[in-house]
Amino acid sequence: MKEFWDNRFAAGGYVYGTAPNAYLLAHHALYRPGQRVLCVGDGEGRNGVWLAGRGLEVTSVDFSRQALDKAEALAQHRGVSLHTVCADLAGWDWPRERFDHVVSIFLHLPPEQRRRVHAAMFRALKPGGWLLLEAFHPEQIHYHSGGPRDVAMLYGSVTLREDLVDAEFRELAEVAVHLDEGPGHQGRAAVTRALIRRPEPAPGASGKP
Repeated sequence: MKEFWDNRFAAGGYVYGTAPNAYLLAHHALYRPGQRVLCVGDGEGRNGVWLAGRGLEVTSVDFSRQALDKAEALAQHRGVSLHTVCADLAGWDWPRERFDHVVSIFLHLPPEQRRRVHAAMFRALKPGGWLLLEAFHPEQIHYHSGGPRDVAMLYGSVTLREDLVDAEFRELAEVAVHLDEGPGHQGRAAVTRALIRRPEPAPGASGKP
């Protein structure tokens, strides 16, 4: 898969464009200067660079070096700072309780890896932090606007709740949308969208008064 993505991102231009994802953009008010955000599977950096432009401290992780080189070039073009990490998310030594936000846009993994990575995303959040996620729903198999052709790598709201049993789901929806994200995502699509909060400990939960 690494070779597949490196080859895909090696071509000129930006496969998914340079504008931020629409669901992320719709929640712009959540993201404030000085906050830390982890963008997982950030590819060519369209979302991480947009967040950096809003004054956040951004770490973008992807296992394609080709993609991250383009992300760094986009950040330089926009005059912002972006910290990139080339890593396989399934084997990465994930930080814990470090980020105010985690952003996951169209990250698709085999089911066992997906469960581990979703749990790691949640642990990477500080208590009170937010996970914003958009992924292709299993119905996407009937469309040709992007995403894997393996239905096992697509998921809906029930699966997401099973992966994140301790989370507070503030938004969770399975919707049809029209994607316009570079040449890679074009047309009608079936997606799962979620805005998830990591609960803060209840007062006195630590045993301290």
